[in-house]
Amino acid sequence: MPRTITLDLPDLPATHALAAGLARLLRAGDAVLLEGPLGAGKSEFARALLRAAAGDPALEVPSPTFTLVQSYDLPAGTAHHFDLYRLDGPDGLAELGWDEAREGIVLVEWPDRLGGERPVDALTIALEPQPAEEARRATLSGWDERLEALAA
Repeated sequence: MPRTITLDLPDLPATHALAAGLARLLRAGDAVLLEGPLGAGKSEFARALLRAAAGDPALEVPSPTFTLVQSYDLPAGTAHHFDLYRLDGPDGLAELGWDEAREGIVLVEWPDRLGGERPVDALTIALEPQPAEEARRATLSGWDERLEALAA
């Protein structure tokens, strides 16, 4: 069973700091799966991660809600940001270039839509909104060898 850590993120800067820490650990072949209800901060986390990984705080990172996938050339490799909310299941993944994208870095919102295509070696981040504005709890599992660096 993968190791799990839970982090309380009291505000947006704390969420951005976690995303920046993760960005430093990314490498080709990685999958980061973002779980949580609508409004949990998945897109905000993804945007902060991609900006940090690119080294560009002004990088335009539109939500792929309608396009389903956006790609970015990063120093660690090409990253593909998937938002699968509108996907019924894994049948549409081939059309989105899933297999090719797995050669780079994939960042997936709504990973439950992946079905059997869900990578077993992924880092899963479950975000849960908290009562305070912009606060959330992040539960991370997977990446046992790199997870400690995110908890520090």
